[in-house]
Parts: sequence; C-alpha cells; structure tokens
Amino acid sequence: MESLGSLIGDAPRIAHVTLALAVILLIALAGRALARTLRQPEVIGEIVVGLLSGPAVIALFGRPALDAALPAPVFDVIKLVSQAGLVLFLVGLAHKLGAASAGAAPRGGTLRVVVGALVVPLLTGLALAGLVLASDDDAARGSAPLPAFVLMVAVSMSITAVPVMARILADRGRTGTPAGQTALAAAIVIDAVGWLLLTLAISLGKGSLDGVLHSLRALAFGGLCALAVRYGLRTRIARNGCVRAPRTAAVLLGATALAVALAMEHLGMTAILGAALVGMAIPGGEDAPWERAVSSVSRLGAALAPAFFVVTGVTVLTGSFADTSWLLLTSAVVLGCAGKGIGSYLGARWGGRPRGTARRIAVLMNTRGLTELIALQAGLSAGILTGPMVLALIVMALTTTAMTGPLLNLLDRGESRLTTGAFAVATESSVR
Repeated sequence: MESLGSLIGDAPRIAHVTLALAVILLIALAGRALARTLRQPEVIGEIVVGLLSGPAVIALFGRPALDAALPAPVFDVIKLVSQAGLVLFLVGLAHKLGAASAGAAPRGGTLRVVVGALVVPLLTGLALAGLVLASDDDAARGSAPLPAFVLMVAVSMSITAVPVMARILADRGRTGTPAGQTALAAAIVIDAVGWLLLTLAISLGKGSLDGVLHSLRALAFGGLCALAVRYGLRTRIARNGCVRAPRTAAVLLGATALAVALAMEHLGMTAILGAALVGMAIPGGEDAPWERAVSSVSRLGAALAPAFFVVTGVTVLTGSFADTSWLLLTSAVVLGCAGKGIGSYLGARWGGRPRGTARRIAVLMNTRGLTELIALQAGLSAGILTGPMVLALIVMALTTTAMTGPLLNLLDRGESRLTTGAFAVATESSVR
C-alpha cells in the first residue's frame, strides 16, 4: 500500500505504470492470438507469454534492461494491480464453484471418478515430495514445516482447472456429453476439496501451536466476513439495490472482496483465501440478482490477470531456472500426467463408464491452467513452496493443460477410424 500511496501525485511514475500495463495487455493479446493459432485455449497463451516475458527480456537484453522497464517502484505497483486482479477474478471463480457444488452433488459413477482423480494425484504428490526429500534438494524443499510442504505439493498435483476445462468443452461442443458432464462435475468437487486442503496446508505452515491458533482465528474472521456478506446480500434492500444499480453493486462487491482479502493477508493468511470465501458466500440461483455484478467483477479481474502472469514470471522464473533440477522438472511432469490420467481412468471405469468415455475423462481431468497457478501463488506467498518447486509445478501445469486438446483430437481420430472400419465391414457383409 505504501507504493500506491507514493504513486499519488507522481505524474512520471503514473505514466510509467500506465505504459507498463498497456504493454502487458498487448503481450496478453499476442499470447491469445498465438494460442488460437496453435488451437489451444486462449488462457494458455496468456499464461505462457506472460510468464516468459520477463525471462525473455533478461535473456535478450540483460537484467539492466528489465530493471529499466520495470524499476522497483513501478514493479511494486504492478504487483499490487496483479494481486487486486487475482482477488477480483477469484470472486467469480469461487462463486461459480460454490453454486455448482451446492446445486449438483456427485452420485454413483461420478463420485467414483472424484475418488480416483483426487486420491491417486494426492499420492503422486506425496511421491514428488518424497523425491525432493530423498534427493536432498534444499532449493526445492525450503524451510517450511514438513507436513505443510508435503500437503501443499500433494494438493498442487490434485488441482483441475474448471474454467479452462469448461472452455475446452464449449469450444468443442462437448459440454453435454457423458464425458464432459462427468469431468466437470468431478472437477468442481475436487477443487472444492482442494481449497479446504490448501487452507489446512497454510495453517500447518505456521509451524507451531500458536501459529495454528493464529491461523484459526484468521479463518474464523474470514468465515464471519463471509457470513456477513451472504446474509447481507440476501436482504431486500441489497437485492433491490443490485437490480436498480448493478454497476454500483459491482463496485461495492469488488471493494468488499478486496477489503476482506487484505484483512486476511494482514492476519497472516493469504489474500486468496479471503477472496475465495467472499465469492462462495455470494448467493446464487436463477432468481439471484447478483450474477451480473459478480460477472462484472470477475471480468475486471480477468482483464488484470496478465499482470499476475508477468509478476509471477519475474519473481519466480528469473531466479529459479538455475536452482531447479531436471530431475525435479521431469518428475513433476511425469507424475502429474500419470496421477490424474490413471486415477481418473480407473475411477471412470470403476463407475461403469465405457473405455472411450473413461479415456476422455482422464484427458480432461489433466487440465490445470490458471487454477493451478493460483494455488501455487498461495503456497509461495505463505512461504511453503520455494521458487524452484513452483517452477517445476508450473511446467507440469502448462504441459498437462497443453496436452488436453491434442489428446482429445487423437481420441476423436481413433474413434472415427473405428467407426469407419465397422461401417465398411457391415457394408461388405450386407453386399455379400
């Protein structure tokens, strides 16, 4: 906040920040265009180009060029903007997650997919943490308490990005298919459980009973704020005000989310949890007038999200490449693919899904993307994950997400060949 306060009245710095944000948004546009060309979700292009922009400037022109483009006072403001954007985006994401998980509880076969797609990745996360400990990789291990580190790595391996998966299914017209419906329902439940485990990991990260009690007090404060938001928005005055002045309602909602997030951060927790609590507390339903306001807040957050990618690239990637071993990178990618793929497939088959549907579910559940980056940011800001560990998990998240589209295409082509072959055999038999 000191950087923001010193910015007021400093016209040159305001101009510099504005120019930097404009360049970041142009970089995001280029990333989206590149992703469309490669037939990937646009958010993947935004993430990759944003993360690599800082390291690319250093590689091409040296560190002084990056320091001149983003001097410390300007970078601090950009970092604040990125955090605000992340909070606002999370309001919409958490609201959708809470409404969907409350409205459609998984049953039967879907619940078994949840079990497979959650338990096996958690086990592979434990294996990755064990590998770090066995290899004495101090750069990746850090100094966080062991239970917090192990749980955070396990949670990071179990995340599935609901927004990116929904976008992939919508682009392919597969939202209403058995595989699409099952994967979305399972991913919603898994991410809801993931947030709970993430909260537990951050609490364990305090490393002492006093620290855990402090975390519990912070969570209790956040819970009370969420209850106040929920019951406040259910009042007739709030509902009528939202209907009559949706833009004002969106501003107040965004300001409330930022205030709760900052308060949670001040109390020693991550601001991400504060935003998630507010988002889940917003009343949903077809007759709820808050959908438009939530959508406006989330769109603003999404517009500012590219700044988060750039800041993450500068703070994590530029200082972590040399400290991250190839063994850690390779292991994270292999275990990430295997955990979600095998667990989801076995869960789908256990739930009675045909092999073809189970394979599609396994591919879809490996989608991670932005949701993974949010979880990693929470672990990094809490001091549980180190830069090298975050880098390895980012590479894993981007690799598994980028694989989703090509693997679905491969499955479609294989099914098409089988259908064509079966039709040819049937035609030949009828002619005979």
